[in-house]
Amino acid sequence: MRRLFLGLAGLLAATASAIAADTAGEAQTLVDRSALAVQEILGEGDAAARSDAQDMLRRARAVMVCPQVLRAGFILGGQGGGCVLLGRDAAGSWSSPAFYGLASGSLGLQVGLQDMAIIMMVLTDKGLSALMDSQFKLGADASVAIATVGAGVSGATTSAAGADILAFARTRGLYAGISLEGSLLSTRSESNLAYYGKESSPRQIVVAMQVHNPGADPLRAVLMRFGTQPQTGAPR
Repeated sequence: MRRLFLGLAGLLAATASAIAADTAGEAQTLVDRSALAVQEILGEGDAAARSDAQDMLRRARAVMVCPQVLRAGFILGGQGGGCVLLGRDAAGSWSSPAFYGLASGSLGLQVGLQDMAIIMMVLTDKGLSALMDSQFKLGADASVAIATVGAGVSGATTSAAGADILAFARTRGLYAGISLEGSLLSTRSESNLAYYGKESSPRQIVVAMQVHNPGADPLRAVLMRFGTQPQTGAPR
């Protein structure tokens, strides 16, 4: 019986280790896709639009990246995807990511399929504090102003007036524009645990910057590149 117990305990430990490895691998895949999404939204397309979005990033207190949000519907619609949140300190350095899930549902006359990459620029401490909760419903808290910019990113400066969070998106599919109203952002504690090897809250990761995973360095680097004020030449 002792051998059987030890064998079962070893099997359970091995299974738990394999699950944690899978979760850590999935978390790293989300981080890698987020880096590509930042490159796509902020580094490609119309030059004026890119400049507009990069200016918002330079003003941002934090940024949430959702590299692939799938939205499909026929009468009953819904959208969902994984997201990462990174904060910036006073010196301009970016934190490692905290993991979130985005989900929503709607009922109405709609037909279509949409694949979106979304970046939410968190422009104020109030907006960042709202995201520290385990769940945050976009649009439900009237004190947190959220603005969205559609398939393009031009006009972001106007849209950002008074906003705590400004969302940019690149969309493909049959839907026009984006709608984040009523979407629910939930923390993924299991992904944070697997990625950092210990229990870590979003506040510890994003604000206090108490943990770090080198796998997030490419994402942090691309945010640093697009979020740093370009150097101007010396005057003649």
